[in-house]
Amino acid sequence: MSLPSHGANPSHLYRASGVMKPSSVMDFSVNTNPYGPPNWLKEMWPSFFEAVEDYPDPSGYKAAKLIAERFALSPENIMLGNGAAEIIHFIARHAAGQKVVIVTPAFSEYEEACRAYGCRTEYVPVDVQNWKLPIEILVEQAKEAAVLFICTPNNPTGQVFQTEDLLTLLKETRSFGTMIVIDEAFYDFAGDESITSEITSFSHLAVLHSMTKMYAVAGLRIGYLAASKEIINKLKPYRPHWNVNAIALQVAQKIASDAEYAVRTRKWIDKERERMIRELMMIGFVVLPSAVNFYLIKDSALDNQKPLLQFLLKQGIVLRHTENFHGLDGQWLRAAIKKEQENDQLLSALKEWKSQC
Repeated sequence: MSLPSHGANPSHLYRASGVMKPSSVMDFSVNTNPYGPPNWLKEMWPSFFEAVEDYPDPSGYKAAKLIAERFALSPENIMLGNGAAEIIHFIARHAAGQKVVIVTPAFSEYEEACRAYGCRTEYVPVDVQNWKLPIEILVEQAKEAAVLFICTPNNPTGQVFQTEDLLTLLKETRSFGTMIVIDEAFYDFAGDESITSEITSFSHLAVLHSMTKMYAVAGLRIGYLAASKEIINKLKPYRPHWNVNAIALQVAQKIASDAEYAVRTRKWIDKERERMIRELMMIGFVVLPSAVNFYLIKDSALDNQKPLLQFLLKQGIVLRHTENFHGLDGQWLRAAIKKEQENDQLLSALKEWKSQC
């Protein structure tokens, strides 16, 4: 059995790894907010019962309007999706049979969606320990590509490409007809800086956002694409009617109006992330710098981290493997930032691993 292609699926990972699942498991492979949803979500439950009686607004106009206002855009610049993953499939369908370029390592859904629609996929790798966007190579690759995918803040590394480099790339590719898709699913963990407002300057720019990571509502499936009206109109035919349910639309409206929760969460996450990285390096692990709520870690004595992954699984600790990330190929593990007590248990298990080596 192959390892699962996404995190947050510990039972599948245990079966695929051949390790007996303990009665208690801590899942560090899921990279949503460890503090859970905002308190206001519970207060919304009564309104959900009313919402499900009728069909949802197929355009999600109220949510789109609130999202657009955050970036000084028009609602026509916003397309809502049943999670950002659905929109990735719209983009892949738009590029069906054509060349698509993916900057790697990156979220595996780009490749999976493009493969489903027969795209010719090519990869431009970035050295994870020298994180720099290879602009000249990307410009050359983009000349005959329908779509170019870039993930920043990057999943799985947690690192961020320089805005200046992204703008240079956009300027160099504006005449190609290539859609430049920048996935900012984790931007609100890294700060408030987003390239979304630049879509008014670059009609070929499309920016993906998830609303489920920071607000810990992954089960609701809500994300959006911000892009020029030209791009939105190209993708609209692929969107099913009522693709976002009424409850998700209500929550999306509330999220779009609640920046304070993200600010508070970043303070907690930043403090705990720096502590974890410092502690892990002190006990002898290699840890990449990160701007978000997860990081890459490895034991440099191992070419492939599978033995460490299995050791932790036996301890009831689940990290995200990197077997299906181009350029990582199992050489790293991804760990999410969780609450202090859970992070301490991960540290304790990793100290035990080091004591046995």
